[in-house]
Amino acid sequence: MPAADGKTGGNMKKRKRFEEIGYEPTNVKELLTEMKDVSELITDLAYSAVIFDIKDIAEEVKELESRMDKLLYQIRLTAMLATRTVEDAEQFSGLLQVASAAENISNAAGDIIRLLDTKIENRPFLPSLLQKADEKIRIISVPEKSPMSDKTIGELNVEAETGVRIIAIRKGERWMYDPADSTILSGGDMLIVRGVDDGYIRLKGFAEGKRGLNNE
Repeated sequence: MPAADGKTGGNMKKRKRFEEIGYEPTNVKELLTEMKDVSELITDLAYSAVIFDIKDIAEEVKELESRMDKLLYQIRLTAMLATRTVEDAEQFSGLLQVASAAENISNAAGDIIRLLDTKIENRPFLPSLLQKADEKIRIISVPEKSPMSDKTIGELNVEAETGVRIIAIRKGERWMYDPADSTILSGGDMLIVRGVDDGYIRLKGFAEGKRGLNNE
């Protein structure tokens, strides 16, 4: 018999997917840390996908949303198996609230990327949203002979020097999300970054060989 509505059908699919996951003994602290990291990244990527109209990034948001569902499922199982007393239950209750809040952020990011189904000219609120935000999401291109080329993100100490975080990198046709400090930048890379105006100006100027990363 078909589901009564789309939401019920979606819940059934999600339940089936979780049944296939199985339980993996994992430290609760590690699960919460990963959920925190995913919730930060997925928000940045969701806004990036809509602002720059990039469907590849939207697909990554969907993958991260699915990952968050699995993490919440794992942390709930871990809590149930570890709870033996009222004190245990009270402690895990607070942790589960934090985990649920992280998943809510993930679900909101999933809602954001649905805006891609709307024509870009019908998204007039985006310029206003960008102007009001303290930290803005922008694109920086790395020229072929840039001083950033052939150096790692860690060597350049980008975030500490400028306050700007590199969210994603496009190398040719391939995207890298939440790049590590060991990631090597190359001429021709396209960086999606998040940060304040001053940091963006310094990083862009450095990428173009016009200035140093600090206030030189």
